Amino acid sequence: MRRKKQKQDQKRIEEIYALFNEYMDLYAQEWMRLERCEKLYHGQHWEEMQGVDEREPKPVTPVIFSTVESIRADLSEMIPEAVITADDPRYVEVAATLTEVVRENHKRSHFDREYHRMLHDLLVGGMMVLEVGFDPYAAGGVGGAFLKHVDSRSIMFDPYCTDIQDSRAIFKFKPHRREWYFKYYPDYADMMISDGYTHDKTRDAFASLDQSDTIMLIECWERKFNAKTGKHEVHMCKLAGSVMLEDSSVSKSYGYFEHGFYPFVASALYERKGTYLGYGIADMFENRQLVADKLDQIVLKNALMASHNKLLITGASGFDANDLRDWSKEVHEGDSLSGISWFSTAPLPAYVFEYMESVRSSIKEESGSNDISRGSVAAGVTAASAIAALQEMASKRSRLAQRSIYAAFCEAVQLEINIEREFSILPKLSELKLSRIPTEMQVSVKVQHANAFSTISHNELILSLVQHGIIKQDVALDLMIFEGKEHAISLMKEYTNKSAAAN
Repeated sequence: MRRKKQKQDQKRIEEIYALFNEYMDLYAQEWMRLERCEKLYHGQHWEEMQGVDEREPKPVTPVIFSTVESIRADLSEMIPEAVITADDPRYVEVAATLTEVVRENHKRSHFDREYHRMLHDLLVGGMMVLEVGFDPYAAGGVGGAFLKHVDSRSIMFDPYCTDIQDSRAIFKFKPHRREWYFKYYPDYADMMISDGYTHDKTRDAFASLDQSDTIMLIECWERKFNAKTGKHEVHMCKLAGSVMLEDSSVSKSYGYFEHGFYPFVASALYERKGTYLGYGIADMFENRQLVADKLDQIVLKNALMASHNKLLITGASGFDANDLRDWSKEVHEGDSLSGISWFSTAPLPAYVFEYMESVRSSIKEESGSNDISRGSVAAGVTAASAIAALQEMASKRSRLAQRSIYAAFCEAVQLEINIEREFSILPKLSELKLSRIPTEMQVSVKVQHANAFSTISHNELILSLVQHGIIKQDVALDLMIFEGKEHAISLMKEYTNKSAAAN
């Protein structure tokens, strides 16, 4: 029976693999670019350069690395947190509960860890991908939605589309050893054939994996419009070794998710015209990285040559070259000193060092990795508000990336709400009758952990409002940001209640 069904699915399987191969051919250049970006980030680009003498030094000025890490450090303090609001007063309580549910989902799925992985992909390669799904085994088997990072080298959208929702299909793939399939798909493992993908087209994306006896697991997501219902439907099937493992079109005729969208959100740092793909910091600073390293190589090579001055001797001098090489001897015998001369390396002109300094200064300014962005300011600037203002002006690139991340995060949370509405069976949600909630809820973003200087500046403003009598102390306490605020508020309320009871 199983083999008969597999034969019936063969045509669809062949169509999916044909489209998968088409995508892979189109992605070949993109994977090469991503691999180059990773090597530039790690300072391993010398091995890719042609015509480099192996005997020459290969210094690396961490231009791209320091730029990425500087922006990443800024963004690490800006982990987004969803705040869900409702336009209709009837749903204010529901919105507050959903905010807590989403916060718990992200805490359970370790979104802070996924966030840092997203930052790397966005800054280095120029694109980050979020997947929104439902884990039925989460929370002790109750289930819950999740947001997780998807490696940009393990997913393919339609390269011809600027909106991933218009993709003919979306492929997510990962190689597994054959033993893995016997563990998770024992009924199909013996039918799989080696596909050779890990040995050929995906070698750049998975070069570090042991590729012996591996088979590619492919998730194929397809989104199509149903004219009868007037809605889009999205389905997912899993294939490996030319065998269909799962197919949602059989188990869920209405679609894998009721919302009808691909469960992925992609965001580019620097957009490319005509495609959803983007460019990253490594693409923008590649030339400067190569120029800086070449200048360092010239200086270092000159220093090495200057430290080993050459001694030139002629045959007529009568001195033995090996004898002169022995610095422990005090006396050397020969016929003529006129046949001996030292050859010293001339120092580099001053303009070379001036140019090197100008390159480094321009890199700092262009990347935003200057003294102000790191909190080092001129003497006399001591107020937290002034320091925060200077840092805000110096972190333009961080804010550019932040806008891209937050927009993608809001879109992902909208999908997460829809998934919670469809799948969640939590008692606290069923009591709220999520099915009756309006389809669209407003999602805004706040920062989980504010920058230290920004926090101090914020608290200074609140204290100033209290001093001028604009707000009361209890309101100020609620508005301030500091560790243990909730405990302080509860103690203040307890003290107020006791005072009122005593009076």
